[in-house]
This record gives sequence, structure tokens and C-alpha cells, in this order.
Amino acid sequence: MAVAPHTFEDLRAATLSDVDPEIADLLGQELERERGEIELIASENFTWPATLEAAGSVPTNKYSEGYPGRRYYGGCEIVDEIEQLAIDRARTLFDAQHANVQPHAGAQTNMAVYFACLEPGDTILSLSLSHGGHLTHGLKVNFSGRLYDIQHYGVSRETSLVDYDDVLRLAKEHRPKLIVCGGSAYPRTVETLRFREIADEVGALLLCDMAHFAGLVAAGIQPNPVADCDFVTSTTHKTLAGPRGGFILCREEHAQAVDRAVFPGMQGGPLNHVIAAKATCFKIAATEPFREYQQQIRTNADALAETLQEGGVEVLTGGTDTHLLLIDLRRSEWSGKDAEERLAKAGITVNRNTIPFDERPPTIASGVRLGTPAVTMRGFDEDDIREVGRIIVSVLSQGADLEALAARSAALCERRPLYPEMDAFPTFGAAGA
Repeated sequence: MAVAPHTFEDLRAATLSDVDPEIADLLGQELERERGEIELIASENFTWPATLEAAGSVPTNKYSEGYPGRRYYGGCEIVDEIEQLAIDRARTLFDAQHANVQPHAGAQTNMAVYFACLEPGDTILSLSLSHGGHLTHGLKVNFSGRLYDIQHYGVSRETSLVDYDDVLRLAKEHRPKLIVCGGSAYPRTVETLRFREIADEVGALLLCDMAHFAGLVAAGIQPNPVADCDFVTSTTHKTLAGPRGGFILCREEHAQAVDRAVFPGMQGGPLNHVIAAKATCFKIAATEPFREYQQQIRTNADALAETLQEGGVEVLTGGTDTHLLLIDLRRSEWSGKDAEERLAKAGITVNRNTIPFDERPPTIASGVRLGTPAVTMRGFDEDDIREVGRIIVSVLSQGADLEALAARSAALCERRPLYPEMDAFPTFGAAGA
């Protein structure tokens, strides 16, 4: 049993279990939850052990407002090198003219771009949240919807794909200063060249939010939006499989405005330990094993979509070009909330999601969003994911034996263990581990 520290010297040498056994226990519980459930939330992933090590490292102690070589604090020589490595690796990985790796999360990346190129009240044309967009693309209660005039485009009722002719019509009608493409629940390729043509026709700037599919871009599986766009924003923790955080890519002409928007416009000191982990993330993403991992994500996504449809479950657009797909439950007896709760009882974690032209509120929804990055990270192959698909089909059937299905999920998790070298928190990275 751990003994609580009684002196300053004790505290300096104490472990988390010594200082705060409640939090240590909860972290252990979270590790076991992740190990014991099939994680299909499309925006989540399991990061690499090397990234966990970097994210839990000593640069968390260092304050460094500013940018490499231009700090407002002393002692930044090493964190300057860390951040410059992250910048250079991001630029090389995505063939970008400029990169800013300081944003704490994806929302801040989009906020920074808006601050860099817009004034409050300017018009943005973006994909509607209910059609697959993101809350920072203009949700009324979000900063984006409160500060800017948001006009939305959507998808076709017949195909559930972006109608580019309608995007052009809306762009001519509203004359936006910025057009946003990409989203958080759009399963098909974002055709940035067509958006570029529309933006040029109305004199707009173009932003692609590739937060969800950045890993596929890095691996050359999805087209790189950098050449077509003035700005590209992304997180590092979805398909890129890195730490929680964001980054911005842009053309050199916008570099100074973007940097100023991030600091001092939006954030103070960067999270240097996370930037170190981002640098590691970008290095890993340039390797052949990472490309193989991304290809397996795609293979698994296609296999999951096929298995669901073979079992009579409707998949929006009939499949996916990326890592994510959407189940359409409108013709079933279930809501998205029902399905999410039933799948949880069967050991599968998902999120309910609105689908285009959904008549249910977002808290209930008529869809479920699925993604394959996390299960692929723990080693699920095509056969495994087809078994997952069969479990989902059974869960969405009347009279399903959820306990028996949970046992099948548990068997998959046991066959593909997560972080097997981690006995219990916090042994990862400890001396001799």
C-alpha cells in the first residue's frame, strides 16, 4: 500500500499513486476500459507508446510564449529545437509552405484561421453541422456562429454527397470571404480542386479542415488538400494517431497573420510537451509502417461497411472513402441514442450522430458514426472487423442476446490486446519498464 508523503522531500520523490491514489486508480480504470471495449468512435484513436512518453515529458515545465528564436522567456533553447523539428516535419510531411504547431486543439486551429483572414461579421460558407460539418464551421452557439455571418451548404437528398453546383450557387449569392470544406462526419473524399474553382470564381479564400482524414493524406491514400487551399487545419489525434492537439498549414503569404492569430491573438504559452509529441507523430507518419497502418484503416472501413450492408443495415452513401462511415437508422426501430446504448452493452463504443435531413434532435439522432482507426491500431484485421460488423448487425436486431454479443466483443479484445506492456498506470516510460 502506498504511503502518503509527509515532507517536502517526500513529495519531491513521490509517485502519483503516493500523492493521489484516487486519480491513479481512475487512470488505471480508464486503461482497462480502453482495453476491454471495441472503440469505434471515428474521432478517437490509441496513440503510440512513443507519443505517450513524449506527451508525459519534462517540457511541460517550460513556458515559452512566442516562436522559435523569438521568445519572451529565457531558457528556451531546447524547446526551440523541439518546436522547429515539429514545424519542419509537418511542412515536409504535407508539402506545405508554412506550419504552426502551437494550437491546443482542432477548434483553435479554425479559430486562428478565422482571426487571420476575417473580421467579425464577415461571411463564411461551410458545410452544415447536420450534414457532416463541425461545430467550429458555424454552429450558432459556437464562437464561429456568434462572430461571423455563416451560410451553409449541404449534401444532396438523393446521394448524400456534396452538391458542388449548389455550393457554387450559394457562393455567388452570398459572396463569402472564406469557404470551408471538410468536416467531421462526411464519409467521402473532399474534392478540394472543385472548391478551389468555386472560391476563385467568387474571390474567396479556401480552408480545408482535414482533422479526420489527415493520416490518410500523410500516407498518400487521400489527396493532399494543401496545393488547392489557402489554409489547411487539422488535429493530430485522429487518423494521425498522435497526441491531443492541432496544427495549421498555410501559404507563405498568410504565415505572419496565422502566427499572430495563434500568439498573441488566441493563446499564450504553447504546450511544449505536446509539441514534442506532435514532432514524434509527424516523424512516425512519414514511415512505411504508418502507411501500411493507414491502408489497413481503409481496408477495415470498407469491410465494415460491406458487412453491415450484407446484414441489412443501411450505410449512408453506400460506403466510405475514408476511415468513417455513418449508419442510417431512419428505416429501423432504433434511434441513434438507442443504438449507441445497445452497442455499449455489447462492448462496442460509438457515438450517435445526426444524418442529413434528420428529423430527430442531435441528442437523439437517427444515425451512428463509426470509425476504424482505433481498432486498427490494436491490430484488428479484415476478419476481425467483419466479426465486429456481424456483432453490430445482431445488436440492431430485435431480441438480441446482448450478453452473448458482449462476450464475442471481449474475445476480440483479448485476441488483440491494447498496450500489453503496460501493467498498470503509471509504469509506461518508468525506468526498467
